[in-house]
Amino acid sequence: MSMARMVDIGRKPDVRRRAVATGLIRLKPATIRAIRARHVEKGDPLPTAEVAALQAMKAVWQVLPHTHPIPITAASVTFNMQSDRIAVTTAVEATYKTGVEMEALYGVTVALLTIWDMVKALEKDGQGQYPSARIEAVRVVSKEKQA
Repeated sequence: MSMARMVDIGRKPDVRRRAVATGLIRLKPATIRAIRARHVEKGDPLPTAEVAALQAMKAVWQVLPHTHPIPITAASVTFNMQSDRIAVTTAVEATYKTGVEMEALYGVTVALLTIWDMVKALEKDGQGQYPSARIEAVRVVSKEKQA
């Protein structure tokens, strides 16, 4: 049986790095209208999802066992709301020995999950299922490394 090990990055130089990730959550148009009108019982999902994403990006090393603690120098979360979906985009920057794409991906995913959690009462059908809600297209949009 082989032992898993974190990659040794000790000899790598610090390099400025940036990653952008995106993903979307599909929701009922009525749910989107409720978000816009601020009629979600749990509160406003977008600012809550923004805070959740920022916290998540800083905590990746605590939940993904092969990632390193990274000194993030900048992070952002943006939302694009359409009639039946919300797209979330995160950007993360650091000057360090390893990339920040996992931080960007994790931030997007946590933001999307936060939105789902906050609107799930509006999304349930008569059987308590979620026929319309779905998280899709989570991906790295870009990854930059400046030597």
